[in-house]
Amino acid sequence: MTEFNRKAEEASARFNRSVANIAETLEKETAELVTYLNDEVVPAVRTHSSKALRTAAGKLSEFADFLETERKKS
Repeated sequence: MTEFNRKAEEASARFNRSVANIAETLEKETAELVTYLNDEVVPAVRTHSSKALRTAAGKLSEFADFLETERKKS
């Protein structure tokens, strides 16, 4: 085996280890991100969405009352 071939194989092996390490890190980080989204973000969005819908329902109820009052005045 020539010196060039040996160095090329070593470089290839180092590169493959680097890619494997990066892939492992990405998998771990992705799993942590999914867990964070499911545990923290989704419940917060649901809570705030519910509050927004309740507020909108209250305002629509007030508007309906206003329309009825105005209609009775006519």
